This record gives sequence, structure tokens and C-alpha cells, in this order.
Amino acid sequence: MISKEIINKIRRIQITTSRKVTDVFAGQYQSVFKGVGMEFDEVREYNPGDEIRSIDWNVTARMGHPFVKKFVEERELTIMLLLDVSMSCRFGTTDRSKSDLAAELCSVLAFSAVKNNDKVGMLTFTDRVEKFIPPRKGVRHVLRVVREALYNRPAGRGTDINNALEFFNLVSKRNTITFLISDFIAPDFRKLLSVTNKRHDVIAVSIIDPVETRLPDAGIIKMHDAETGEIFEIDTSSRSAREEYSRNSEKTIRERNELFRSINVDNIAIKTDKSYVAPLVKFFKTRERRLVRR
Repeated sequence: MISKEIINKIRRIQITTSRKVTDVFAGQYQSVFKGVGMEFDEVREYNPGDEIRSIDWNVTARMGHPFVKKFVEERELTIMLLLDVSMSCRFGTTDRSKSDLAAELCSVLAFSAVKNNDKVGMLTFTDRVEKFIPPRKGVRHVLRVVREALYNRPAGRGTDINNALEFFNLVSKRNTITFLISDFIAPDFRKLLSVTNKRHDVIAVSIIDPVETRLPDAGIIKMHDAETGEIFEIDTSSRSAREEYSRNSEKTIRERNELFRSINVDNIAIKTDKSYVAPLVKFFKTRERRLVRR
């Protein structure tokens, strides 16, 4: 049974994210994520300038003058949220952990989808697939997705993105808009992510805690790897140690960003100590400009 605290948290997230969907992201989601095909709408009389290939020859023959088929964009989409719920995502040094932020992002994306009458589904994973929720419509279904993002008790500890993508490709029968939400602290996943992106429109959402890129000057501190259980010490009073730590972190992030660029996967970097609104809006605007140029 879900505790009252979790229920209240779900309600707070619903209220907060629904407002942001309405006030901040209204129209942007729909303008960026267009339908995946065209569906027949009606037959109308030919007008000068209409393409010859759109003529409906059967209706034209019966009526004695040209008619054309009119098509409209097939608007309905399927949004999939692939959410990393491994132990490293439970880490947090601000007022929220990476998993808390990821849950709120899932809520924003899910409510954006349902507002546009799209289907939304979820796959949670660690070093194994934890849960798969098939795509459906409706607010009630979205609340189930939000609840799972918040209230999950994973069996695994580590992170295996390849395993999650392999399962996702097996169960997904149609093209989707897929948000892969993770801290990407995982073994090499380039090949399978590239394969997945050829079939689906994959957007990587990188969740970062500030301490993962820059250590505070706090003397000797113990670091605990939540996934492996390894414990080690770092002397953060050493300027050279802090600088080396930052260089290594920045290098890791650069290499990961280059990986996403090389296989044409869009990447949204979200930090737990900052609002996610600006990075999401920037992503929407960048993608919209790209669509206009096509």
C-alpha cells in the first residue's frame, strides 16, 4: 500500500508540473513533436496549384472533373520514458536527489503528452529491467507513470543501459519519441543506442549533481559508490585533488556529449541545483528551428 506521504508527493508533482505544462511548454511540445505519418482526410475539387499526384482518379472519372485527396498529419504519437532507477540516481547533495528530479521531468513530459492526446509509457531499469508500463492515454494512466517514477523499489543496484534498450526494442512495435533519463554512469552503450535511434527518436536527458563535477573544500571525506559498495577517501582540502577531480569529470561529460552528437541523439543536461525549465525550453526551441530549416 502506498503511504500518505507518497500520495501527497504525487499530488504536489501533478499540480506543479501541470501548471508548467500549461504556462511554459504550451504549444512547444506540439510544434516540436509532429506526427509520424499522414492520414486520409477528405476528397475535394481540384484547385490550380494542387499536385497532379494527389488526384483521385476514381472520383474524377465518376464526377467528370478533377478531384484530389486531402491528407492531414497523423498527430497521435507514442512517448516512451526510459528511466534509470539505479542506486547512483538516488544520490543528491542539494534539496533534491537525481531521482527526485527525474521523477518530476517524467511528470512534465507525461502530462505534455496526455494534453496533446498522445500515448505515454514507461520502462524503469537498473542492471535489469525493473518494470514496463505499456503506452496508453489518459490522466489516470499518467498518474500511474508518475507514481512509478516516484515510488519504485528496484531489485538491482547497478546500471545497464544496453539491457534496457535491448528489451525496449523487443517490446516496441511502432516508432516512438523516447526520452532516456539517466546519469549515464554505465558501461559503453554507444552501439545499441545508435541502433535504437535509427528506429525511434531518442532524446538523452542527463541528470547531474553539482558535486559530480566540482568538489567542495571540506577536508577528508569518505566517498561511497552506491552501486558497487566501494568506499574510498578524498582529501578535498587539496587544491590539486579538487582540480584533478573537476578535469576528470569535465572530460567524462565532454566524451559523453560527443558520443551523443556522433550518433545524432539530442542531449538535454539537467542539474539538480538549477531549474529544468530553461534547458527544456532551449531544447524545444533548438529542435523547432531545426524543423523549420528542413
